[in-house]
Amino acid sequence: MATKKSSKKSSSKSHAKKSSSKKSSSKKSASKKSSSKKSSGRKYSKSAGEDVKREMHAMHQGKLKSGRSGKKVTNPKQAIAIGLSEARKEGKKVPKKKS
Repeated sequence: MATKKSSKKSSSKSHAKKSSSKKSSSKKSASKKSSSKKSSGRKYSKSAGEDVKREMHAMHQGKLKSGRSGKKVTNPKQAIAIGLSEARKEGKKVPKKKS
């Protein structure tokens, strides 16, 4: 009985190896597709980048405050989000929010 159990384990391992090789081949074809659909130009305008740079500078100086509460911003990701939000309000070239 012990030999049957070990043979089942080995067969499941070989099956797992086969499925992983199929996944890797599909990833290769997907990467080729994405490279052919490259958009020309910039995602963010230069002026939007400058807005983010300005907000990061204000954060490092300790002058950047968040919206309603007025608390000091210490997280760099939040400073970037504030800069991009202001760029959107001014109508600069910035991608839409994901959520």
